[in-house]
Amino acid sequence: MSGVRRIVPLTLGWEDLPLTVSIEGAPPGERLVEPVPGVLLLCDGGWVLLDTGFNPALIRDPQLRRRFHGDPLFQPILPGPGDPLEEALADAGIDIGDIHAVALSHLHYDHAGGVRHFAGRVPVHAQRAELDYGLSAPPGPERHAIFRVDFDDPGIDWRLSDGDCEIAPGVSAVLTAGHTPGHQSFVVDLDESVGGGGVVLAFDAADLAVNIDEEISVGGRVDATPEQCVEAIRRLKSIAAAKGYELAPGHDPVFWPAFTERMAERFPGSGVGP
Repeated sequence: MSGVRRIVPLTLGWEDLPLTVSIEGAPPGERLVEPVPGVLLLCDGGWVLLDTGFNPALIRDPQLRRRFHGDPLFQPILPGPGDPLEEALADAGIDIGDIHAVALSHLHYDHAGGVRHFAGRVPVHAQRAELDYGLSAPPGPERHAIFRVDFDDPGIDWRLSDGDCEIAPGVSAVLTAGHTPGHQSFVVDLDESVGGGGVVLAFDAADLAVNIDEEISVGGRVDATPEQCVEAIRRLKSIAAAKGYELAPGHDPVFWPAFTERMAERFPGSGVGP
């Protein structure tokens, strides 16, 4: 086996936010409810988890919500009464103990809020530039929705990269800085035993299908120009075209449920086993 044998997309909640966050130059006042993505990949040795969703304590506790989610323009929506990652894994039939590595696209609160589950347990992959920025002096990171409380834990076994790298057999990270200083997307190569092929997961390098189709920058950026973000999109499109893979946007409310359904049809059954 040299590739990924199963893909399980997760919906770890939703966000109700201005469309300008996802589309540079979108009309002011327009809003969109976007899914919060995670992805499980079955590789040699166990499951790899890409992104971890919200930290629900920062949403449910009234004082913490005022502290971290007090802006009424940005409203997180939890999917159920429990921890969103734990609930999603249970729905997929996958035990958290079967996850042998985590990779974070970036440190925004809707992507890194569940990394606390893995402190002292498994390696967590990220770009060095991303963690350096996340741990830099306030108020910069928090002003850009990166909450240090989510990931500043000495128990986290960080595996930091300086550019493109392999995370696991069949899973490669691609540096797509712009949305954040160390944002990374992922190329997933499926094993021939499950029919081959694969997918390029843009995450927040391209929130919506329109970012890809029309090569429009995301609106949310940290120290980057729209042109730099468009270059990241073009790079991902080039990789996907060369491999013949689909390029998946990270927060598209039409694409993500359809992609989830297609993966469930291609890889039926529980998450347990090969």
